[in-house]
Order: sequence, then structure tokens, then C-alpha cells
Amino acid sequence: MAGGVTSHGAFQGENPLDYALPLVILQICLVIVVTRGLAYLLRPLRQPRVIAEIIGGILLGPSALGRSTKFLNTVFPARSMTVLDTLANIGLLFFLFLVGLELDLNAIRRTGKKALAISLSGIAVPFVIGIGTSFAFRASIPGLEDSPQAPFLVFMGVALSITAFPVLARILTELKLLTTDLGRMAMSAAAVDDVTAWILLALAIALSGTRSPIISLWVLLTAVGFVVAVFVLLRPVLVWISRRSPDGEPVKEVYIVATLAIVLASSFVTDVIGIHALFGAFIVGIVVPKDGQFASVLIEKVEELISGLFLPLYFVSSGLKTNVATISGAKSWGLLVLVILNACVGKIGGAVATCLLVKIPFREAITIGFLMNTKGLVELVVLNIGRDRKVLNDEAFAIMVLMALFTTFITTPIVMAIYKPARPSSAAPYKRRTIAGDDGDLRVLACFHGYRNIPTLLNLVELSRGTGGRHRLVVYAMHLIELSERSSAISMVHRTRRNAMPFFNSSKTSSTTEVAFEAFQQLSTVRVRPMTAISDLETIHRDIIDSASNKRAAIVIVPYHKTLQHDGTFQSLGSAYHAVNKRVLREAPCSVAILVDRGLGGHSQVAAQNVAFSVAMLFFGGPDDREALAYAARMAEHPGITVTVSRFQPNRAAAAEEDAAADEAAVEAFKARVAGLGAEDDGSVRFEEREARSREEVVEAIGLLSKCNVFVVGRMPPTAPLMEHADELGPVGSYLASPEFKTSASVLVIKRYDPATNPKSRRFDPKARPPVATDEDTIDEEVGGGGAAVVPVPWSPSPSELA
Repeated sequence: MAGGVTSHGAFQGENPLDYALPLVILQICLVIVVTRGLAYLLRPLRQPRVIAEIIGGILLGPSALGRSTKFLNTVFPARSMTVLDTLANIGLLFFLFLVGLELDLNAIRRTGKKALAISLSGIAVPFVIGIGTSFAFRASIPGLEDSPQAPFLVFMGVALSITAFPVLARILTELKLLTTDLGRMAMSAAAVDDVTAWILLALAIALSGTRSPIISLWVLLTAVGFVVAVFVLLRPVLVWISRRSPDGEPVKEVYIVATLAIVLASSFVTDVIGIHALFGAFIVGIVVPKDGQFASVLIEKVEELISGLFLPLYFVSSGLKTNVATISGAKSWGLLVLVILNACVGKIGGAVATCLLVKIPFREAITIGFLMNTKGLVELVVLNIGRDRKVLNDEAFAIMVLMALFTTFITTPIVMAIYKPARPSSAAPYKRRTIAGDDGDLRVLACFHGYRNIPTLLNLVELSRGTGGRHRLVVYAMHLIELSERSSAISMVHRTRRNAMPFFNSSKTSSTTEVAFEAFQQLSTVRVRPMTAISDLETIHRDIIDSASNKRAAIVIVPYHKTLQHDGTFQSLGSAYHAVNKRVLREAPCSVAILVDRGLGGHSQVAAQNVAFSVAMLFFGGPDDREALAYAARMAEHPGITVTVSRFQPNRAAAAEEDAAADEAAVEAFKARVAGLGAEDDGSVRFEEREARSREEVVEAIGLLSKCNVFVVGRMPPTAPLMEHADELGPVGSYLASPEFKTSASVLVIKRYDPATNPKSRRFDPKARPPVATDEDTIDEEVGGGGAAVVPVPWSPSPSELA
């Protein structure tokens, strides 16, 4: 730089862009604005963010904006590239450390024969085709004939055979396929692909460093020795650090700093060896123990800064080297078409052929083939290393970058078009959609945002279990996880659970959530089946609605969009969470309840024999109140529960006579059910008639019940609003959740399923069979135990087929 690091300011007559720090700050800000803007524009197409970052890098380079020499010399002058490339490679180095964290070698060893066969064919076939393509490149592109032949062949083979594991995980999650058998098969095969590609890349780098085979052999042998030393000497240290960081306790800062220093030191060693600094970071990421919280804490500390700030610089660094203008003439564009066709034929063809050989249905085989053809950051790493080592020239580099962009871009729309979950004829019909029904087991889909919601949720389940018998309670507890823009594959895959465990983790270590559900099952007769939904907040309601249909739930319980603070007030989680609840209320195929959590039972689950709660049910009339009354009747069956039903006389001026008759019938049914239990005799159930009609009288009457533990109310009773601005809780529920009402009671607000007033739920025909296709749904009918996946799967191989 002409003037050093920082300027003295524009008022001193200096141009800040002549100095390193102001210029790199401008570059980082510009990169973030461009890439995030493109990511926003591509969101409707459900493209992974890597697509926006690659396109953004190309647009800022000589292919678009960089065609203006004034822009290029001002914002990205040649003298600044050393600083920019250094920051970009530091970001890349730590990102590849995260990629190493994503890979579990134990899971790769346990990869089933089918996934292993798909992976090997998905590498071997495109690798061979890539070698063939390299001969066409060398014969057609001027200047490539001078590049070393052996490294060029290997680089082309690796470039065509890579599957981007992190990008694939993101696409599977966006398409809600990560928890399916198809998604797990693709992830297992991609993990093997990732490791194999890095081994081949190390070979290519060793061959490209010199024309002397002896030196290349020494580089490879030294690299093997480094890997052995990391596993033998370094892994025990990281295991010791992980064991010193137990779940539930903060990880010491010295452990985080020491691990990051180890990453840098290992990168230095591999750079000295001659196989690139990235390999050291990647190997350290692989050997970090995946059990416990240490790996997840490392991700939290590193990912946001690296993925959000530094990594996009690498895409711009690549984009500045990508000049689409070098692809000129029919021959060059023909080479681009050729390499795209070869990449698709090799990767997709190899994977599809193997899938068909191992008896995977054709549509699923095609889907796996396109998923395995996903490229991403690792592809750019391979191409940049090849360009830096003079193996690829500018034209070959631009062609390969566009190939990677195209093959990744087409993955999402093609998979969405060809993969349609089937409706098997063996599924049981969806009969019971309300609490008031008496047709089969009571199935509840209970959703929660985090661990702090679990005690209240489990205590509510205990209150709702009834007396069992013929109509037992089956509960599916769905953990709702927002898919943020910065979520890495490991944070998604770790959280995606099947049988309450990460599907690629063989450890016996239980998560905090799993321990809570296991403890509940020891204390109660109800079996809770954990599920996980990972999606962005705009579409996560689809996971809830589809799961309710798949599991034939009678009621969905969703958390209120506000959380309780220490001072007793509620703080909103945001309008997006509010919108989720409103969409579920509008489209659910069954009844819906919104749970306002004020800490029912404290911060732990109460044992069944110790339950002593009081429930207040406010009955004004109408379908929602009748549904709430039916729920209260089930609660009244619990020996540790006292239920008080306060019936308010509604304004019947506009009420239909049949609605009034239905209210009377519901009240009589409640009284008959309570009488059959003998609850009125022992005083555990009280029924009160109240003449309160005005708002003030209703508020006063409710205040007399403020010391109860739970309020159960209908969402839209025929009464005047108790608040000016009611939210999704309705006129009464909104008041019970407001600061105006002083109580420590949780609130359950219930909306009865009615297709007449719920137009979007009409597509769930009561006579239709839901798309349930996994073996576990058959088990649901028999025992109600085990784990659950969120997304229905049309093809579900048996465990022996996966082995």
C-alpha cells in the first residue's frame, strides 16, 4: 500500500482508499451487501447461500462490475489482493475446520453397504470421466499443454467427483428431507465422498508441487506421518479437553483458545510440508470429539464470524480470478457444455446405476443422483489451488467455476420436481381430529422451542393422561428449530434426531432434551415420542401441519409467541413466531391449543404421585369452549387434579339455537363423565354458574380463580373482548396472558377443528389416508413408543438393507 495501514483522514488531504485498513473495510462491507442481497433475491428459489456468494464474487470480478477498470482499480486494486486473499484464506481455514467437525469417522465406518456403494460409484465414475475430459481441455484450450499432465488429470477428476457435504445438508434441510431415509442415505454417501475427495486432492497437490517424483513421494509420506501424529498424539489431548467440558457447564475460554491455536499450528505444519494449510485445519476438525457439548460450543464461537464475515471474501477472491470473457468462441462454450454434461452423467449416472443395482426405486435413485451432484465451496478450493499451482489457466478455471455453479443451482428445483412423497394404501384413516371425539387413541402433537419449555409441557401431558384404558394418550413432542442463514451442517444434523439421537452419532451420551423425556417416562405411564423440525420460520408451520396429519393428531399444542421474563412480564419472540401460530390455527387438520407458559409445576417435571394442581375452565359457550370443556374433563380424571368449571351466561342475542343446545349437551356430558368418576363426591370437580355479563363482572369473576395453576379456555367464546387488542389467544385468552391480569397460572387456549371455518384445512379430507410411509407409523398403532421423523418417506428400506 502506498501509505501504510491507516490514513490520517480525508480532511488531511489523503485518500483513505490508498491505505490497507480502510480499503479492506470497504471491500468487506461491499461483499456482505452484495452476497446477502443476492441471497435474499434467490430465497424464493430455495437456493443455498453458497450460490449467492459464488454469483456475487463473479459479479464483483472482471466478468461484470470489474469490467470497469475504474471500479476495479479503486475498490479491488492489485496492491490490495494480498491482504484480501490472506483474510479470505484465514476464513477458509477455519471454515474447513468446521467442515472437519461435521464428519464423524465412526459414522463413516458404519456406513451401510448401499450408501458406501453409492459413494464409491459416485466418485469413481466421474473421476474417470474427468480424466477423459482433461484430454479434451488440453487439446482445446491454449496454454494448458504446458501444465503438468499428471496433476491436471487428478485435479479434473477431483473437480468432477466432489460432493459438497455442507451444501448438501443445507439443501436437504430446506427441502425437509434431512430426516428421511433418502436424506440419510445421501448424507452418508456424501460424507464418504468428502473424505475421499480430500485424499485425492492431497495427492494432486503433492504431484503439482514439483516435477520430481522423489519429492512428491516425500511430501505424501510426510503428510501421512502428520495425519498419524494427529490421531496418535493430538486426539488424546482433544478428548481430554472434551471430557473436561461436561454438558450444562460453560466451556473454559482457555480450551477454546488452545483448540483454535492448535488449528493454526497444524495449518502451518501442513503448509510447510507442501500440501496446503487447509489440510491441517481439516484434519484437526475431524479428530475433535463429536460427543458432548465441546464441538457445538466451538461452532458457536467460530461459525458466525467466519461464515458471515470472512468466508464471503473467499468467494470474491475466486470471483476476481474468474473472467467469463475468457470463454469466447464456439469451442470454449462447447467445452463448458461438455464439462457440465460429463459432470452430470458421471455423478448422477454412477449414483443412479448403483441405486438401481441395490434395488432402490427409480424415482428415489434419480433424486439421490442429483443430490450427490451438489458442488460448493470445496469445489472452489480445488479449482483455486489448481489455478495457483499453474495447473489451470484462466479459461479452464472460469469454465470449471461455471460448471460448479450450474450443477448446484439445478439441484433444488429438479429434486422438488421429481421427488413426490407417495400415499401408500396401507395407512390408517384419519378419524379423530378433536378432543371431544371418542374414536381411538388421543394423539397429541406438542411443540416446543427450547429446553425451558419442556417441564411445563411434560407437566401438561401428565395432567392430560386421563385414566388410560381403551383410549390411551400418545404424545409426539416436536422440537421447533429455526433454520438460520448461518446454520452449518453439523448444527442441523446434530439437532435432527431419530429415536432422540443424532443419526450419525453412535455415542451413548444423551442430550439434555432426551434425558428430560426419559426421566418423564420413568415417572409417568405416558410415552412421549421426540421429533425435530428444522426449517425457516416462514415454512415451519408446514412441518407442524404435515406431522399432525401424518400422526393423525387430535390436537396440536404450540407455544405462545411470547416468553415469560423474570419480572413476570412477557417478551415477544418476534412477529415471525406470531405468524407461525396464526398459520397453524388457520391450516391445521385438527384442533389447536396455544400454551402460555408461566412455569407450570416449576422448573422440573412433577412425578405422577406428587401431582397436585388446580385447573380453572372458563365456559362461555361455542365450539371452542366445548372443546376446552372436553379437555378439562380428561384432566378431571387425574387423581391429583382439582377442576373448577365456571360457566358464564353468554349474550345469546345472535347465537343460534342449535349452538345453545350443543353447549347444554356438552355441559351435561361433562357432568355425566365426572359423576361416573365420583369426582363431585370427593370435591375434586366443582361446577359453578355465574351471571356475569359485563366486562367488569367477567374480569372480577376470573380474578377469583387467579390462584389456580392452569386456565383452560376456548379461543373464540361468544363474549365481549376483555382487552382492546386481542392477539391469537382470542378475547379471553389475551386477557389471561396480559400484564393486567396478575397470576402465575399457565394458560391453555383451545380452538376446535372445524373445516367450515378453517378453509385451508379442507385439503385434509377426513376420508383420505395421510402420507404415512415409515415402518414406525405401523408401530404407532400398536405400542406408541420409539422415535419419530418429521417428514413422511415414500420409500423406507429395512435396517438390513441399510446395513
